[in-house]
Amino acid sequence: MKCLLLLCFPILAATTILAQDQSGAQKAWMDYMTPGKVHQMLAHSDGTWDYEMTFWMAPDAPPSKSTGTTENKMILGGRYQESVHKGNIDGMEFEGHGLLAYDNAKKIFQNSWVDNMGTGIMLLQGTWNDDTHKLTLAGKSYDPMQGKDIDMKEIFTIQDDDHHMVEMYYTKDGKDIKSMEIHLTRKK
Repeated sequence: MKCLLLLCFPILAATTILAQDQSGAQKAWMDYMTPGKVHQMLAHSDGTWDYEMTFWMAPDAPPSKSTGTTENKMILGGRYQESVHKGNIDGMEFEGHGLLAYDNAKKIFQNSWVDNMGTGIMLLQGTWNDDTHKLTLAGKSYDPMQGKDIDMKEIFTIQDDDHHMVEMYYTKDGKDIKSMEIHLTRKK
């Protein structure tokens, strides 16, 4: 009888630990998948926006300008913000798609970008500064003129509920060089 009890005790203990592990795993998944306050902040930018873009092909080149619209909407149950940008750049129809995420576990933002002026995906990640209302993202993007990946930085500033600004930089010789500035105004 003692042998039977000694054999049952480890099985009961393992069953209890397994149940606790499953409960902990379930809570971890729920915490990871549930949209929170940061996702609500992203949703506040949903809607249609007009944009004015200024971009530089080289630091000493004169800037070019473009206008268009941006449509932001939260998708997949409020977990991600999808952005579709449409306009015209130097006589060419332009369309770009962004997907912005906030990873609950890593506590970082992640952004992907594709457009009809390339065939690759730009991936950036970074953090939000509540004091300055700025999201700073960094990563790499392929530069066909240099034939290699280059360091990129994007700064997204929420100026107020109806005005946002996006600045793009690339790194050359250890310096950040501004390549683009976009002013977005919410359509009423």
